[in-house]
This record gives sequence, structure tokens and C-alpha cells, in this order.
Amino acid sequence: MTDSLSSSFFPDFGLLLYLEELNKEELNKFKLLLRNATMEPEHCQIPWAEVKKAKREDLANLMNRYYPGEQAWDVALKIFGKMNLKDLCERAKAEINWTTQSMGPEDARAGEAQGDQEAVLGDGTEYRSRIKEKFCIMWDKECLLGEPKDFCHEIAQKGQELLEHLFDVDVKTGEQPQTVVLQGAAGVGKTTLVRKAMLDWAQGNLYQQRFAYVFYLNAREINQLRERSFVQMISKDWPSTEGPIERIMSQPSSLLFIIDSFDELNFAFEEPEFALCEDWTQVHPVSFLMSSLLRKVMLPESSLLVTTRLTACKKLEPLLKSQRSVELLGMSEDAREEYIYQFFEDKKWALQVFGSLRNSEMLFSLCKVPLVCRVICTCLEQQMEKGVTLTCKTTTALFTCYISSLFTPADGSCPSLPNQTQLRSLCHLAAKGVWTMTYVFYRENLRKHGLTKCDVTIFLDVNILQKDTEYENCYVFTHLHIQEFFAAMFYILKDSMETRNLFFQSFEDVKLLFESNSYKDPHLMQMKCFLFGLLNEGLVKQLEDTFNCKMSLGVKWKILQWMEILGNSDCFPSQLGFLELFHYLYETQDEGFISQAMRYFRKVVINIHGKIHLLVSSFCLKHCQSLQTIKLSVTVESERKMLNSSHSAETWQRDFGRITHYWQDLCSVLHTNEQLRELDLCHSNLDKLAMKTFYQELRHPNCKLQKLRLESCDLTTVCCLDISKALVRSQSLIFLNLSTNNLLDDGVKLLCEALRHPKCYLERLSLESCGLTVAGCEDLSSALISNKRLTHLCLADNNLGDGGVKLMSDALKHPQCTLQSLVLRRCHFTALSSEHLSSSLLHNKSLTHLDLGSNQLQDDGVKLLCDVFRHPSCNLQDLELMGCVLTSACCLDLSSAILNNPNLRSLYLGNNDLQDDGVKILFEALRHPNCNIQRLRLEYCGLTSLCCQDLSSTLSSNQRLIKINLTQNTLGCEGIMKLCEVLKSPECKLQVLGLCKEALDEEAQKLLEAVGVSNPHLVIKHDCNDHNEEDDSWWRCF
Repeated sequence: MTDSLSSSFFPDFGLLLYLEELNKEELNKFKLLLRNATMEPEHCQIPWAEVKKAKREDLANLMNRYYPGEQAWDVALKIFGKMNLKDLCERAKAEINWTTQSMGPEDARAGEAQGDQEAVLGDGTEYRSRIKEKFCIMWDKECLLGEPKDFCHEIAQKGQELLEHLFDVDVKTGEQPQTVVLQGAAGVGKTTLVRKAMLDWAQGNLYQQRFAYVFYLNAREINQLRERSFVQMISKDWPSTEGPIERIMSQPSSLLFIIDSFDELNFAFEEPEFALCEDWTQVHPVSFLMSSLLRKVMLPESSLLVTTRLTACKKLEPLLKSQRSVELLGMSEDAREEYIYQFFEDKKWALQVFGSLRNSEMLFSLCKVPLVCRVICTCLEQQMEKGVTLTCKTTTALFTCYISSLFTPADGSCPSLPNQTQLRSLCHLAAKGVWTMTYVFYRENLRKHGLTKCDVTIFLDVNILQKDTEYENCYVFTHLHIQEFFAAMFYILKDSMETRNLFFQSFEDVKLLFESNSYKDPHLMQMKCFLFGLLNEGLVKQLEDTFNCKMSLGVKWKILQWMEILGNSDCFPSQLGFLELFHYLYETQDEGFISQAMRYFRKVVINIHGKIHLLVSSFCLKHCQSLQTIKLSVTVESERKMLNSSHSAETWQRDFGRITHYWQDLCSVLHTNEQLRELDLCHSNLDKLAMKTFYQELRHPNCKLQKLRLESCDLTTVCCLDISKALVRSQSLIFLNLSTNNLLDDGVKLLCEALRHPKCYLERLSLESCGLTVAGCEDLSSALISNKRLTHLCLADNNLGDGGVKLMSDALKHPQCTLQSLVLRRCHFTALSSEHLSSSLLHNKSLTHLDLGSNQLQDDGVKLLCDVFRHPSCNLQDLELMGCVLTSACCLDLSSAILNNPNLRSLYLGNNDLQDDGVKILFEALRHPNCNIQRLRLEYCGLTSLCCQDLSSTLSSNQRLIKINLTQNTLGCEGIMKLCEVLKSPECKLQVLGLCKEALDEEAQKLLEAVGVSNPHLVIKHDCNDHNEEDDSWWRCF
């Protein structure tokens, strides 16, 4: 090696680069070996004092000074060899050889000047060749793991189509994603897919125009690394003939890093972003490097493809700046069918198994994952060989069957059976792993849980555990569900909860598992599901027979205690999803236990999306005999959509039959549960057949339902005939909400026939936004006269016009009309209707609530109405005139009505341009002792601080006003100051004040906070509207 070459080589790639790859311990060892080397006769001696205190850069300079030219490099290589750093030696030698070939003595100085920009690089062929060889082997292994080879390649072909478009430009934003997250359930094929991506890239079939280099980082390998530079991390597969890998890092936008199995990384990722590393040559803990890469602090221009299980998404998302998320759903229905037919040699068996699985919604859904599909097929095959009827309705039953089969002697072999201690150790390992999201275990983990090499061999032999063939000392459960199953077993093994000692760990307390939920702890949900499943005495007996050990069902009574606490908690329905709970209860397949567990609940709220949700809900609701209220939102594939789908007629018929059966089961609750009083099906998309089933149950003589909400259920005119029949047959139904359905006038006509029937007991009816016109009002008007029970009617948001209001007014005049509340909000009428309404109000003795909001009444219309409001025979108590295009000109008439009508309790005037002058007139009336107003709404009325003095005076003197809404007015700090003086006073009887604190300045907010301290009875809030059924706004929540 010439001096000129040395002088160009060492500044560019010299000792510093390699010394930086040594950790602290390795650096100290290098110094000691360097000290010994300098004692040899042919070498100059570097003073030990200087070597000892030298940092990496100082040490490199010392060696260059004392060993000029190639001597320093020769010494370093010998020391690396003695330290057994073979990888470092090979790379260093390769760089020397490459540099020698690339730069002759005559152009060494030119090469030194041009640096990295002019260097001759390898073209990547060798790297691609190495990747191709490595991932071909991996791919062949994937296909040898029990999967049919043709099937494996077909799935790969579909995956190829997905891969090709992962980094496509977003059509909405026009941006190309730099980070793509490929998420999916365990075993669904994420790793297989990204390994195929590596192979396809190396073969020149993928991302050729997008990425010059693609690197694969696997969590299991990363977990075993300590400190190193990022360059070291990705150099494992880098061939020496390609030149230094550092060269390609200068163009990070052409690099793709695949991070496979993020969920298996044993890192907390808690480093603050400002402390992360930008320099990919610096040595850091590997967790630090991964955090820097994911957060785009290191190599921000590079692209990332990250795979993760769904349960770890919550941990991953905060690390990423922005990402495109793609969920891998697993095998389609057709692919599952093909898999089953390839698994069984006997096609008759395949047909029988496929038919059985299609009838088991839960198991067929699990078949999306190839490995689980194989487990299911294996279990069913064994049952068929024994001539047993195909059972296994739940996930727990399936895995109980499968795990029992692993320890059952077959073909002359007799697997070793673990003893109770070995089994408990495995279950403890599994449980702690699930709690901490640890799915890869190393020898140290196994040893800490008391699992010796012999113990592990038992579980390896039966394929419960498997040793990773690619990464040393890695052990995993063969599938996540198997780990979760043994984790659940931990809580029912007889001695698990009885042998607590000083080393008791928090996760061992089953109460913590009960308190978990899918939002906060998604990774615990399947374990919890298995635990509930293992409350089934038959499955426990099967496991006891398999493992020859005792298990305890004591956890069942703890669950019942937990259910009692939940059932008696007022906030439970909003805090925990009942659907989640029903999934757990379904796993037990124990009807008696479900009845016991649910006896504490009076109300359930469930959103049903899909067949499995419908299955578990229908199964559990049948056994909830204490329920008084059920709120469902049902969205299941309709008959029409099924007919238009690509499924065969046989498949369609089978699916449709199952859905119908589940729905019939669910609807039967209407007559089997005698406590049920209220059913809410709002926003459900129910087809004709589903509704027909529902109406039949509604007409059942044992149905005691009182309140029914069918808002936004896609109901049409045709449905009204069945509803009418139900109204006549039911003696208990008194509340009915049909809002936001396209019933039209013809539908209302059918309803009115029922309303006129003497056996109709309905009291409250909402027909808001049902497409009614003046024609529908004719039938309603007639029905109101003949019906003696209907007291509340909401017709809001229908185009009734002045003609429709006239017809309704005519009905109100009739002495037999018993209506107490009428809502005509947004019904498109004008001041012309005021005359008709005025006349009817004079004659009507029952009406106490009238809502005329959002209609063009204007000042003239209100003046006409006020003439009636002042009349002593007007019984109106609650009047709503929100958004009626009113000004201050009508306030004198309103004031007169307030003073002269002792019945008036509520006046809603919000969203009208009353301004300060108008409300001053109103406030003056409110101060009068004859005024009985209790609730006043003045939001969006153009008020300022100028009205606050009058309001303060009113609040001081008025002893009846308990609620006022002033939101969306510009009162300012000065106005708030005036209000606060009286709000603190004991003379102020106000209970609720509508104000948006956040819209006020800091000083005003402090004043209101002080009011809250001095007057704890006053509630100040942004939304102070009434939403309970007993007040004047009954229809808004009805």
C-alpha cells in the first residue's frame, strides 16, 4: 500500500470510523492489546498514558502519527483479529481492496479531492444477489410450513398486487407516503408479504424506479443487539464487493427500510425527540436508533415499511409523523374455501367441513389466518376420524380441542406430558408476555420462569413452542392465540392463585384483567376471551383430563362479583362496550352463567356491525332477563346487497338464513323478557324481512314494550301498515319515534288509521323529517280530533306550509283534541299562520307547549300571537320562537304577554336579532312580580355589555328565573364583571347560566371561576339546553 493511498484512505475511511463501531468495553480491550502490540520489537511504542486517556478520535490520530502509512492499518487489523471481530476485519479488508482497485497512485490526489461524490460504486448487483439467495430460502420455508404450495404462491400473487401500490401517490392529497404501516392480526401474513417484497425487489420485479436499495430489519434480530451504529445494523447482508455501505447513505430518498414485527420490539420508545440521533455513524443503543429512524430524526428522507399486529398500533402511532395505514385482512371467503379443499384429500370430508364452518360464523372468521385455518381443519379432521359430530362453536372450544390433540397419542407416538409445575411455568410465561406485549422469548426469559432446557423440549416436541431457525436463542409460541390460551389457563390452574409469595406480580391479579377494555388494552382482549371460555365446565374437564391436573373455577365467582359492580354503576354503558362483554359471555356457552352475570343490568347499548356481532348479541340478550332498556344500532348486510354480491346462490342462501335466524333470536327478546320497556333501533339499516320479523314480535301478546325509537331506519310508506297493526295490537306502547324516515303522506295516512282506532294507546309520536306536506296534515287533523290519548306530536322539519298549519290549527280548536305539546319547528310557514294559531290557542284548553322555531313569523306574526298569549284563557306554559326573524320591535308585545300570562314558564327567543334595546324591555317585564318565567334562552341575540346592567338588576329582583342562556353574545369583560357582582349574591336564585367561558378573555374567566367558588349552586356551562323527556324539549331526545 503506497503512502499516497494511505493518506487518501485514512482521512476518508480511517481508524476513526472503525473505532466508533466499538462499544466502551471493546474500546478498552483494543487499547490493552495496542499496548501489548507496541512492546513488540518492530513497532514504535506509543506512550501508555496517552493511549489510556485517549478518546476514539485521539486514538486514531496517535496511531496515524506513530505508524505512518499502512503500518497503522496493519496493527489495527491484527488487534481486530485478536478480539474476534471477524465482521469488522472482513469489511476493512474489503474496503482496502476496493480502494486499491478504484484509485491508482497516479490519481490518488484527484480521488482525495473529489471525495465521495466521484467514487466508483458497486452497482448493487452483489447485494441483490445476496438478498435473493437469502429470501429465496425464507420463502421456501414459508411454503414448507404445512401450507399447500400452489395455495402459497396464489396468496403471494395477491400480496404482490397490494405491495405494488403501497407507495402510490395519494389521489386526495397528491402526496407520496414516506411511511407505510402494514397492520393485521397475528399470522395473517405480514412477515410473509414483506419478505416477498425483499425477494421481488432483489429479482427486479418491485420498486425498481422507486428504491435503489431496500433493507430488512427484523425485530427478533434487533432485540438481541446492544450498542452499535445504524450503518452497522444494516451491514449484515452487505457484500464487500459493493464498496463501503456508507456511500449509499448520501441519497436517503432512494432507500427503503422494512421494519418487520414492530410489535415484537422490546423497547419502550420513551426517549424525548430532542435527544434522538441524526448521525447514522454514531454508536448508540439499538432502541435509540430505532426510535430515531421511526420518528424521522435519522434519515428523514428515507422511506419506511413497518409491519405490526393490530394490538400494537396504539404504541406505534405516536412515533410516526404521518403514515399510510393498510390492513391485511387475511384470506377471503373464496381463499378459505380453496384452502380447506386443498387440506383434505377426501373431497367429501372437505365439503362437510366447509359446510360446518360456514354455519359457524366465529370459526369461519378465524379461518382468515392460514395457520389458524390449519388448526381448525386439524381439529375437525380428528373429530371426523373418531366419528364425532363436528362441534367447536367458540374460539376457546377450538383451541382446547387442538391443544388436547397435541398431547394425545397417535400413530404409535406418545408425547411427553408436562407436570403441573412445568405447565404453570409455561402459563406464567405466556401471561406475562401477553401483559407486556412480549411475544419473542430468549433463554434468559425461559430461565426466569423456571423453564429448563428439558421443560422447553416438551413443548417444542408438540409444537406449542417453536425455536426460530433464523435467529439464535429465539423462542415463540407457534401462534399468538396459543400464547393467549395458555395465558388464560394461568388464572384457572388450581395452584396459581394459591401459591402467592413475595415475588407476586401485579398481572397475576385477575381483577386487573377484568378491568381492562379493548380501547386501553387491546392486546389483552383475546386472553380475556379465552378466560371466559374456560369457565365452561366441559372444556375445563377436557383440559384436566389432557394434562392430568386440577383446575379451579373459583374465578367464575370473582367475575360475577365484578359484573355486579358494573351492573350497579350508573356510568357503565358509556364506559365499556356491551358488545365486547357479549363476546366474552358468548365464549362461555353457559346460559345459566350469562343469566347470572347479566341480572344486575337494566340497560344495554350495542352497535352491531356484521354477522358475528349479531350472533353474540342475539345469544346473550336472550338470557338478559332484567333488562328494561335496549339500545341497538344494527348494520348488517341486507338482502338486496347479498343478491348483488358475487357469492353463489348456495352461499347467499346460507348467509341469509343465518342472519335471519340470529335476528329472529334477537327479536324474540321482545316477548321473552317481561321487564323490557324501551327499545331504540335508531340508525339501523333493516330490510323488509327483518322489519317484518320485528313487527311480528312487537304484536306478540307478551310484549310489554312502552317506548320504541325507529329514527333513521330507512323506513318507507310500506312499513307503516305493519306499524299501524302493531299500534292497534299493543296495549303497552305509548312512545313512538319515526323521525327521519321517508314515510311520506301515504305512510302517515296508514298511521292515522291506527291513531283513530279505540285500541291505540299511543301518547307521544314524533314524525320529524318524514316528508309530510299539507296532504298529510288532513289525516293528522282528523286523527287528533278522534284520538283521546295522543298528547305529544312532533312534526318538525316537514314542508307543511301555511296550509298545513291551518289544518293543524283547526284540530286544536276542536274540544275533543287532547294534545298538550305540538312541535312545528322548520315547517316552512309564515306570519299568515299566526292568525290561525291565535284562533286555535284561544279555544284549546290542553296545549301547554308550542314550538314554532325556525319559521318566518317575523315581528308581525309574533304580535298576533301575543294578543292571544295575553288572554287569561291561554294555558300555554312553554313557548319556543327560536330563529323566527324577530327584532327588538316585537319585545314590547312579548313583555306584555309575560306580564299578563301567569301560566308562561319558558320562553325561547334565541337566534333572533333582539339586541340590547329589545332585551332591556324583556328584562323590565321579568322584574315585575307578576312574571313567572323560569327559563329564558337568548343565545345569538346580538347582545353586548350594554344590557348587562339591566340583566344584573333582573337577576337580583327575580326570584323565579332559574335558567338563562346567553351563549354566542359579545358581553365582554365589562359585561361579565357586572353580572358576576349579582351572581355572587345570595339574592340571585339562578341555577344554570349558559356562557362559553373559553370564548372570554382571561380576566373574565377568572371572574366566573370566583363566582363558582362563592355560589356553588350555580352551574355555568356552554350547553345548557334541556335534554330530558319531562321538559318542553321532549322531542329532541325522543
